[in-house]
Amino acid sequence: MIVVRGDEGAGDRAALRAVALLEAAKGALVVFAGFGLLALIHVDVQDAAERLVSLFHLNPASAYPRIFLQAAGAAGGVSDARLWALAGAAFGYSALRFTEAWGLWREKRWAKWLGVGSCAIYLPIELVELATGVTWPRVSLLVVNLLVVAFLGRSLWAARRRRG
Repeated sequence: MIVVRGDEGAGDRAALRAVALLEAAKGALVVFAGFGLLALIHVDVQDAAERLVSLFHLNPASAYPRIFLQAAGAAGGVSDARLWALAGAAFGYSALRFTEAWGLWREKRWAKWLGVGSCAIYLPIELVELATGVTWPRVSLLVVNLLVVAFLGRSLWAARRRRG
């Protein structure tokens, strides 16, 4: 097989860009969530949560809708200050994800380290969730995060070996 100079890392570059796009998508999703929180300011959050559960025809007595409704109604409702704080946290988190995505797209070493850390930190939580019950979304999330950590870790290891 003939390797054209400069094409040695084309597969790795494509994978790195795929990870960058995944991180950017996570950032965009959290931005939308942040704007959703801001839309709830000056709104009866308990009522909005009940309407949302009803809209999706969810059983309010089942586990996740019940937790959602309890969180919306906790301590007499969610204050506007708490919504602002949660939206601010969402925007901060998304800024971190967008920064990571930009760095990965540009093949920056610091972004690879950030990617390893930001994916690896969720692995213990995902394993605990998987221990409570095996579902396809849980398995998929764990596998994707393991693949990202392994790929970025291998990339960092290979770069280190090339340097010295």
